[in-house]
Amino acid sequence: MVRTFALTFSAAAILAVAFSSAGATGLATCDSGAKAGWKPESALREELTKKGWNIRRIKEDGGCYEVYAIDDKGKRVEAYFHPVTFAPVPTSRWTP
Repeated sequence: MVRTFALTFSAAAILAVAFSSAGATGLATCDSGAKAGWKPESALREELTKKGWNIRRIKEDGGCYEVYAIDDKGKRVEAYFHPVTFAPVPTSRWTP
């Protein structure tokens, strides 16, 4: 019984590590090329702020910029943008 639990726990731990992929969520991916060609996060922050968004956090995920914000309608969003063009990247959760 103890051995079965240990094997099950070990297998679950291995799968969790294998699918964590360094923090990438897998909700979106961008073919964004080298980081040298990316626009800075500050430019995306400025663009979205001008549209009425209240930005909470911007981070990189899957080669995209992942934005946590309150949009211009007061709705909490997690949105992805291409780092070269700032085009919205559709996900299963949110499509701009």
